[in-house]
Amino acid sequence: MRANTTAKGGFGEAVRTIVYAVLIAVGIRTFLFEPFNIPSESMLPNLMVGDYLFVSKFSYGYSRHSLPFSLPLVPGRVFFDQPERGDIAVFKLPADNKTDYIKRIVGLPGDHIQVREGVLYINDMAVEKTKIEDFVYTDPYGNFRRIPQYRETLPNGVSYNVLDMTPRGDLDNTDVYTVPEGHFFAMGDNRDNSQDSRVQRAVGYVPAVNLVGRAEIIFFSHDGSAAFFEFWKWPWAWRWSRFLEWLH
Repeated sequence: MRANTTAKGGFGEAVRTIVYAVLIAVGIRTFLFEPFNIPSESMLPNLMVGDYLFVSKFSYGYSRHSLPFSLPLVPGRVFFDQPERGDIAVFKLPADNKTDYIKRIVGLPGDHIQVREGVLYINDMAVEKTKIEDFVYTDPYGNFRRIPQYRETLPNGVSYNVLDMTPRGDLDNTDVYTVPEGHFFAMGDNRDNSQDSRVQRAVGYVPAVNLVGRAEIIFFSHDGSAAFFEFWKWPWAWRWSRFLEWLH
């Protein structure tokens, strides 16, 4: 009987350990940090396909989209702290409230946003945009690419690089967008290859309640050249220089 009791006690302890571990993991994911990966090139040159990053869930407070499966347990948004211009934010696509999008916040409530000849205007003032060296990289299909690159500086001093793949592209000249109260205007850094708030029918303005969190750090990155089982190729597929890279 003593041995049987010990065995039952050991099994129960293992179950409790697993339950505690799951609760801790869910708590961290819900209230602190959640991992995301980058599936598209819309945020080039700053985020690349194959980047894995942590998003801080506490940066903008919490809504139902902070919870697993967007459970409707949080009314509106609590402990709200408004995003700043230049934040790279993850949000739920307003069209379905399910799909995760990651873009840069450039417009705040009440702002007038427009793009003219590829230059971003905020409240009728041109955002500083300076030509720098081309962005050179190999895309996921193995093609070598060279793309015109610019340094953009927002009115609050936040600076980052953007790409202009196609002069006079479809989104290089837009109407004036007036950001509604409680909403934000988000754009991809790869300006000619990003479906974002400029595309009103597909994305549009981002409601505060749809914000998931702010992208903070890249913790892992790979170029896709090695399958999961091809462990002998991993060291050459990993982008070591991007590990632990803080985002801005």
